[in-house]
Amino acid sequence: MEETTPKAKPRKKTKMTVKSIPTDKYLRGGRASTKGLHDKKLRAQLRDEEKQYEEVAKRAAWRELLLPEEAGGVEAEGMEKTYQFQQKHICSAVDFASAQKGYQLSLKQFGPYSMDYTRDGRFLLLGGQKGHLAAMDWQSQKLLCEVNVNETVRCVRFLHIHNMFAVAQKKSVFIYDDTGAEMHCLHKHPVMSMEYLPYHFLLATAGSNGHLCYQDTSTGRLVADHNVRLGRLSCMTQNPRNAVVHLGHQNGVVSLWTPSSGKPQVSMLTHTGAVISLAIDRSGNYMATGGLDGQLRVWDLRTYKTLHTYHTPQPARSLSISQRGLLAAGCTTDIRVWRDCLGSYSSSTYLQHHFSGQQLSEVQFCPYEDVIGVGHSAGFTSLLVPGAGEANFDALEHNPFATKKQKQEKEVKQLLEKIQPELITVDTSSVQHLAKSSQAQDEDDEEETVRDHFRPRHRTKGRSSAANRHRRIQSVRDQERRERIRKAQKTKRKEKKKKN
Repeated sequence: MEETTPKAKPRKKTKMTVKSIPTDKYLRGGRASTKGLHDKKLRAQLRDEEKQYEEVAKRAAWRELLLPEEAGGVEAEGMEKTYQFQQKHICSAVDFASAQKGYQLSLKQFGPYSMDYTRDGRFLLLGGQKGHLAAMDWQSQKLLCEVNVNETVRCVRFLHIHNMFAVAQKKSVFIYDDTGAEMHCLHKHPVMSMEYLPYHFLLATAGSNGHLCYQDTSTGRLVADHNVRLGRLSCMTQNPRNAVVHLGHQNGVVSLWTPSSGKPQVSMLTHTGAVISLAIDRSGNYMATGGLDGQLRVWDLRTYKTLHTYHTPQPARSLSISQRGLLAAGCTTDIRVWRDCLGSYSSSTYLQHHFSGQQLSEVQFCPYEDVIGVGHSAGFTSLLVPGAGEANFDALEHNPFATKKQKQEKEVKQLLEKIQPELITVDTSSVQHLAKSSQAQDEDDEEETVRDHFRPRHRTKGRSSAANRHRRIQSVRDQERRERIRKAQKTKRKEKKKKN
């Protein structure tokens, strides 16, 4: 007899589905509970919104499989601590190209320096307090322009492209191009800090006279000028989620402003002393504040409550939050970086660096790079912070390697997709709801007029119940509507006869 070997069973092909991929990090909290809600329409609306949020999170998790790069970080072994690692140790452990991103520019005669990166992290803008301006492609070490305005410079910001930047000088705000030529002078009031809203083409400026101004850089029109009435405005930042401007005041209050309202939308008491620094993460859910009381606090902007409190050796003069949630604080002569400190409390710092004999003026993380820029009294320093930047970029949104033609097409597309300043609101969900149509609005107005001029008489023997009164009002409203329709039809017939 021939021996028969048992045939191996074919393996079942398992397809990876969206349900098998974890989506926790893409969800904004837990599901909204509908228990205790008696309104059926509200419960159905909440269920539909939750389904939409889950669907968006599943799609984002599915696309994560296509991302080629992974974020890095620094890990300590044994009894070592990550904050003990110096920059020379980090530069010796990384590759040559990454080590070249840590450098220092010695500019002692023009400091202290303010700075700004473009949204794609490719270009760097430096502004010395004594009038020195320099724009450069910091990755290729190519200088775009370098001028001296012979005037005090308080703040510098890139506009929607790297070819244009705004400079807050002693009395006015000037706009320059990439050759250093002056293009425009905006308004004459002393500006202390600026923020640019790229999707709205708005330049928000805060002055020492207590005024918050919004200037449209595409048309040159002054959109809004708000008198805050809380004294000198020394620090401000924007929420990247809803483009709301946050202002820090001398009495420890942080106020939230929009162009369409002359009053603050929200006011938060954050510190017992003056607020000197602000920062908001890219999701728009967490805000970090630094005050003269020596405390650094993290706030939840969804509930407007404090989450954690950190203590710094000196007051945090400048704050910055990276794309992956690292928090950096510039404290006079030290810079300290915390990791995983927004949603949860971090007991120790991630990295720290000391600048001997130099006073820090501004710190800012570079987008899509594990680099943090530090402006100080002796010039500018670029430090390596592993795990700070997003490892993968969206080429349709921010492309560091875009060609000249692609940049021109992107600028035109941004102008076509410009968002009006009236749509800036604290509650972004209000934009999703559509206004009533003219017909529905007319019906509501008719119902209000009927209720105003018609009041049913009181009847005895239970004939004036709420249901009976509503029926009588409804019948009168229907009768008036029929008469209105008949009159409209008669006028249309008369117009047709006149035309014929």
